[in-house]
Amino acid sequence: MIIRLDGRRALVTGGSKGLGHAAAEGFLRAGASVALVARGTAALEAARTALAPLGPVIAVSADVATADGCAAAFAAAEAAFGGVDILLNNAGTSTRGAFAEVSDAVWHADLDLKLFAAIRLTRLVWPGMAARGWGRVINTLNIGAKAPAAGSSPTAVSRAAGLALTKILANEGAPHGILANAILIGIIDSDQWRQRHAAAVAAGSNQSWDDWAKEAGRAVPLGRLGKAEEFGNLATFLASDASGFTTGTAINLDGGCSPVV
Repeated sequence: MIIRLDGRRALVTGGSKGLGHAAAEGFLRAGASVALVARGTAALEAARTALAPLGPVIAVSADVATADGCAAAFAAAEAAFGGVDILLNNAGTSTRGAFAEVSDAVWHADLDLKLFAAIRLTRLVWPGMAARGWGRVINTLNIGAKAPAAGSSPTAVSRAAGLALTKILANEGAPHGILANAILIGIIDSDQWRQRHAAAVAAGSNQSWDDWAKEAGRAVPLGRLGKAEEFGNLATFLASDASGFTTGTAINLDGGCSPVV
């Protein structure tokens, strides 16, 4: 199987670290141009510098939790590359708590970042994709979208909404050559899990990252954390012509953790 993205233009939110960075690397290695979007300018520039030898890449500092931020990200990609063929909606954090303790402000912030960012950005790229008869929308969700656990508000709810959005986009995009799919992640070595380890250390833990990751991996049937590049590999496949008959799917990338397929 040959996976190439030559001539394709990708916009990756949450692109400066972790999963987004890994996907951007996969896209670039396959021949695409990439617009990295995130809020932190230092991390963005570091990512751009690291990825620049692989192909055309720009860094766009924008807060996609806002309509203005989404518009700015899209405008920068359009100006640099002339369009967006691949959209990876990857911005988000794992905000969770007991339902009765989650405030309206936390709910709104979570939905703005995870759901409305995907809605707004997809709405912006959609006309160009439809006009060209080719497009890919990939939504990063988590396995809680299918099987939410107690204490997983608001993140599981926003991710479940992303699951419904993915299916709507797949059904409406099919006549225009636009494919929409979701990747549901489990425990993967990413910036979020590195932050959890850092928080544990700050709280007094003396575990190294390797020991902490090994312990966390015991909850995974495969016995380890996933790797960011494994996410990047799947995202690159879904972005390519090799996935031409794959749309409206939600693929678990979790080492077997999810109780549902």
